Amino acid sequence: HGCNKIKVVGSLKFSGTWAVDRGNFKTCDQSAFCKRQRALKPGESPYRALLETLELTNTRLTLQLINDNNKVRLLLELYRLQGNITRVKINELKPLKPRYEVPDVLIREPPTEPLSLLSQDENGVVLSLGAESQRVIVSARPFRLDIMEGSDVVMSLNSRGLLTFEHLRMRKDTQAEPEAEKKDEADPANQAETAKEEEEKVEDGMWEETFKSHSDSKPNGPSAVSLDFSLPGVEHVYGIPEHADNLRLKTTDNGDPYRLYNLDVFQYELYNPMALYGAVPVMLAHNTQRTTGIFWLNAAETWVDISSNTAGKTVFGKMLDYVQGSSETPQTDVRWISESGIIDVFIMLGPTPKDVFSQYASLTGTQSFPPLSSLGYHQCRWNYNDQEDVQAVDAGFDEHDIPYDFIWLDIEHTDGKRYFTWDPHKFATPKEMLQGLMDKRRKMVAIVDPHIKVDSNYKIHNEIRSRGFYVKNKDGGDYEGWCWPGSAGYPDFTREDMRAWWASMFAYDQYEGSMENLYTWNDMNEPSVFNGPEVTMHKDAMHGAWEHRDVHNLYGLYVQMATADGQLQRSGGTERPFVLTRAFFAGSQRYGAVWTGDNAAEWDHLKISIPMCLSLGLVGISFCGADVGGFFKSPSAELLVRWYQTGAYQPFFRAHAHLDTPRREPWLFGPENTALIREVVRQRYTLLPYWYQQFYQAHRTGQPVMRPLWVEYPQDPATFAVDDEFLIGRDLLVHPVTEEGARGVTAYLPGKDGVWFDVHTFQKHNGAQNLYIPVTMSSIPVFQRGGSIIPRKLRVRRSSSCMEDDPYTLYVALNLQRTAEGELYIDDGHTFNYEKKEFIHRRLSFANNILSSVNLAPDAQFTTRSWIERIIILGASKPSKVTVKTTDGQENPVEFDFDASMSVLTLRKPGVNAGADWTVTLQ
Repeated sequence: HGCNKIKVVGSLKFSGTWAVDRGNFKTCDQSAFCKRQRALKPGESPYRALLETLELTNTRLTLQLINDNNKVRLLLELYRLQGNITRVKINELKPLKPRYEVPDVLIREPPTEPLSLLSQDENGVVLSLGAESQRVIVSARPFRLDIMEGSDVVMSLNSRGLLTFEHLRMRKDTQAEPEAEKKDEADPANQAETAKEEEEKVEDGMWEETFKSHSDSKPNGPSAVSLDFSLPGVEHVYGIPEHADNLRLKTTDNGDPYRLYNLDVFQYELYNPMALYGAVPVMLAHNTQRTTGIFWLNAAETWVDISSNTAGKTVFGKMLDYVQGSSETPQTDVRWISESGIIDVFIMLGPTPKDVFSQYASLTGTQSFPPLSSLGYHQCRWNYNDQEDVQAVDAGFDEHDIPYDFIWLDIEHTDGKRYFTWDPHKFATPKEMLQGLMDKRRKMVAIVDPHIKVDSNYKIHNEIRSRGFYVKNKDGGDYEGWCWPGSAGYPDFTREDMRAWWASMFAYDQYEGSMENLYTWNDMNEPSVFNGPEVTMHKDAMHGAWEHRDVHNLYGLYVQMATADGQLQRSGGTERPFVLTRAFFAGSQRYGAVWTGDNAAEWDHLKISIPMCLSLGLVGISFCGADVGGFFKSPSAELLVRWYQTGAYQPFFRAHAHLDTPRREPWLFGPENTALIREVVRQRYTLLPYWYQQFYQAHRTGQPVMRPLWVEYPQDPATFAVDDEFLIGRDLLVHPVTEEGARGVTAYLPGKDGVWFDVHTFQKHNGAQNLYIPVTMSSIPVFQRGGSIIPRKLRVRRSSSCMEDDPYTLYVALNLQRTAEGELYIDDGHTFNYEKKEFIHRRLSFANNILSSVNLAPDAQFTTRSWIERIIILGASKPSKVTVKTTDGQENPVEFDFDASMSVLTLRKPGVNAGADWTVTLQ
C-alpha cells in the first residue's frame, strides 16, 4: 500500500475528490530525455549502414552504422532465433564505458537458427528468415530494416528515422585534460566530436536535472536510446502493462506517451498512460491476418509513443475513403524511448496469438505453477489487529459457511515495521496461530517489504550493513530513504550474493515464528521511497558499477525472485512457493502472483480490473487480481457484492482494504448480501479443478489463463476491442456486472457456428451475437462453450485442501456437431512431484454418443481417491439406456434423468475413479 503516511487523505477529503497528486510524477516534458527525444520529428534518418563492415556467420549478422551528423558509429547485431523470432541489438561500437545490458530476465541465451544471404548490392542486403518466404531487408542509406513475408511488409524499423543513440561522452566543462580526446581523432570509429558541435547541442537536463526538490546528478550525461517500428495493416495494439487503461492501447499523439517506470502511485487515476507499479516492455499487434509482438529488453525508464493513420477518423471519414477509393492501408507506428542501456529488441513474428505467447515464453519463461490452495479465496486487510482478531475472522468464515484458504497480515503484524519479526504483544505466539490455521487446513501470508529499518538492534539491518549489501548513494555511503519504518536502507537485490542471503532468511530457524503454511507478500518493491523523487529511489544511487537509472524496473522482479527462492529452499526444494508482488518486469511470471495495487472502492475501478489483468495475461503474467471491494474508501453493499462476483472469476481472488476503512468481512452487510457473497465464493471453489488445469497449461505453454476474446477468435474483428468480458481458458466466457443499479448487460458471444450454455440455467445461445441478459443481484453471467467438458467439485468445504479427495461432476456441453472435449488434471496440489511425472492427465471426449476418458500421460504415475459422481450433458437428447464400461470389461447400467425442456441429461453415480480409463455409452 503506497498510502504515504504523511496523511494526504485529510487534505483531500473536503474537496470531495480522491485522486493522484499528479504533481508528484513526471510528464514527458519534465523527463529531460523524453522531452529531447520526442522533439525529434519523423524524417530522414542520419544513420546509414556501412555495408563494407558486414559480417555474416551461421548465427548472426553484424554491421556498423554511422551517424552522419556526428560520425559516431554503432554496431548492429541481427539474429534469427528458434521459433520465428528475430533479435536486433544496437550498441555503440566503442562506448566510453560499458552500457547496461539486462541480465536474469531471459531464461537462457536464446538458441539461434542460420541466417542466409539472398542478395546484396550497394543499397542493402536481403536475408532469409527460413520459413514461408520470410526475409529481412537491410537498407543502407538511410538505415532501415523491413521484415517481409512474400510481398507484405510485416514490420519496419527506423522507417520514420527516429533511431537515436545518445553516445556516452566526456563532460566538456569539467574535463581536466582536453588533450585526452585528441589522440583518437585519426580513428574513424572515434567517438569524440569537436567541442564546437558538442556545445551547440548541450541542453537543459543532459548533465543534471531537477524535479521538485530533487536533483539528479547524471554523472554519465545523456545516454538515451530510441527506435521506431511501423506495423502496416495494424489497427489494434495491446500490452505494455501496467497502466490503468483499456485493453486496446490508444494513440498518444495528443498527450503523453505510455510510461514504463515502476512507481508507488498513491490513488491512481484511470484511463491515462501514467506509469504504475510494474513494467513489462512487451507489445502485441493483431489483425485478422496475423499477430506479432515486440519485446524491448530495457530496464530503464521507458516511454512508448503510439500513432496511427486511422486514429480519429470518423465513420464518415472512413466511408469517404471507401467511396473515393482511398488506398491508404491502416498502419500503427510505435516508438520506444529509454533513458539508458542499449537497444535489444525481440520481434516475435507469430503468426497466431498462441505462437506469440509461446515465443515470449521461450524467452522469459512461463507462469509458475501455483499451489492449488492459492487459487482459492484470500482474506486480507491492513490490518488484522492481533491473534484474537485472526482467530475471530477465521471462525466467522466457518460460522457463515464461506470457504477460504489464506488469511493475510499487513505491516502492523511486525515489531515496529521490522520485517521477519512479529509484534511481541499482538502476535506473541505466531506458531500457535499458524497451527490453529493448519488444523483447519488453511494458510497465512505475511508481508515482507524490501525497505529495512535502520536500527542497530535489528538483526536483519546489521547483517545487511556489515555485508555491504545496501544500495549505495552517489557518494558511496549506504542509501537511506523514508518508508514505513522511518529511515530505511534498501538491499541491493541486483546482487546474487545479496539475494542468496535474503533467501536464507526464510529458513524456519531464521524466520522465527514461521511455519510451512506461512507464505509471503512483497509490497513497496518499486522501490517505494516516500521522500525520494516520484516516491522512488534517486536515479544516481549505485548498484555496484551501475546506476539505479539502468536497473530501476528490475528491482521488484529481483525482490520477488529472492523471496520465492527462500520459500523454495526452506522446504528443501519440494514445496511450490506462493509470493505476491506489487512491482514486476518481464519474467516476473516465473516467481508468483501480481495484483493491481492500491485501487479504490469505485465502480470504474471494478471495471478497469478486467483490462488491467487481461493486459498482464497477454505478456505472460497470468496470476493477476485486483483488491476485491477496492483498497481506498468504502464500497456500498452493491459494489462489494458485484466485486466478489467479478473477482471470483479472475485468477487471483483476494479482498483487501485500507487501514482507515470500516471492516468489511463478507458477513458484515446483512444476511442477504452474506448469502450472495457466499454463493459466488462457493462457485469459485466448485471450479477450482478447471482453474488449476488452466494454470497447469499456462505453466507448460505460456498461454494466458484469463484471455481477451480475440485470442480465441482472432478472425472476428468484433472481439478486438472487447474488454468488459473475457474468457477463462477457451471454455468459459464471463461478463461481470460492473454498472451500478444494472438491470441487464449485453454480452457478445463469439463464434459464428458455435453455441454457448448459461452455466446457471443451462439455457443455450447461438454464437456471433450480442445477447441481452437481464440481471438481478445474484447474477454473474457465465457461459460454457458448446464443445467443451469442464470438471467441477460440487461438495464445497472450508478450504480447497479439505476438498482434495472429493468426487467430480463433469459438465459436457455439446456443440452443433454433438461432440465435446476437455481435460482432467490432478496432482498433489503443492509439491514439484508433477515434474517427476506424478500426476493424472486425461483427455475427456464425447462423440457418437460415447463419453470416454483416455490417459494423456501414460508414463505418469499418480493415484486419486476422487471418483466421478455425476455427469451433466447439455444439449443432449434422451437415451433409452446408459451404460458405463471400465478397463476390466465390466459393463454396468447408469441411472439418469432427462429434462426435455432444457435438453439436459444427468447421469448419476457412474462410479468410476477419476484416474481410470472408462467409457459411458448412451443408447
